[in-house]
Amino acid sequence: MRVPIPVVIFLVLAVVGGIWWKNTRHMDFLTPPSAARLEEIRVEIESSLPRTEQAGDAISVPVMVKEAPPPVEEAKPAIDLGDLTTPPTLRNYAELAPKGSAYLIELAAGLEEKGEFQRALLAWERVIDSTQADDRQAAAAISSIKRLRPTLPDWNAQPEAAIPVMLHAGTSKKFAATLAPILEGVARDLGMASSGTVKVTTKVTVGKTGSRVKGPTLVALWLAGPDPKSASTEVLSFTVDSPDSLRQDILKNVFLLVRSHLGRAATYTPPAGLAGGENPLSALDFRVSRLCWSEFASALKLPPKKAE
Repeated sequence: MRVPIPVVIFLVLAVVGGIWWKNTRHMDFLTPPSAARLEEIRVEIESSLPRTEQAGDAISVPVMVKEAPPPVEEAKPAIDLGDLTTPPTLRNYAELAPKGSAYLIELAAGLEEKGEFQRALLAWERVIDSTQADDRQAAAAISSIKRLRPTLPDWNAQPEAAIPVMLHAGTSKKFAATLAPILEGVARDLGMASSGTVKVTTKVTVGKTGSRVKGPTLVALWLAGPDPKSASTEVLSFTVDSPDSLRQDILKNVFLLVRSHLGRAATYTPPAGLAGGENPLSALDFRVSRLCWSEFASALKLPPKKAE
């Protein structure tokens, strides 16, 4: 038996309509929900969404910010080492002193890398005698001079080409015999400290001191050119309590004389004063450059300056 199509359509509509009426007859589709109900709905929706590490609302989309790459430093141009084919002179790199200590230190390091150790030593010496190096720069230069000087031959290997200087000492007749050999030993030390650029001779002058004078012996010390009419340094005097300390006392006062004379010239930077307990011979070896030794000795060969 076939069911008529109109009956089927009626039954379908009746079933759908009955189910809809049964489940929605208590619902109000016209009154808007209250604020409390909206808050409940929002909380239910947020709790159903996956949580992220970054706090934010449920609608916002996290934006990935790409970090900017670090700035690329421009390659520093290589320092100009100058002409490496011509023989170096004691004055090498003095013309570069206006560029400062840091520039000369970089130049010296570059010359060492090239194996130009004699030129590197000259550049290190310009740091201490031609620029106003700070304590760190001066310490680096002196350390490098101490490292390089013993590995290189004397600058001047011809004694006849050395600049003559006379080391004078005045003392009592009784002490002269003790002083003379020690003074000669100091003279040899100074020649080696200058790398052969200076030839030092000695002269002891005996003062008219009474034989009854007791107490420490007085010694006066100064350096001068070889000619009686040539220039000289100032005179420093010191007392000697024991011959055992005489050599160190002479070396200390020679350093003070050289330092003071270089300071008055105003052409080169004089070495700093002796530190407590510092060996004065080491200071004469490594803190007075070979150029300063040569200039010091050359200045003593000239006639003394007239007082203004």
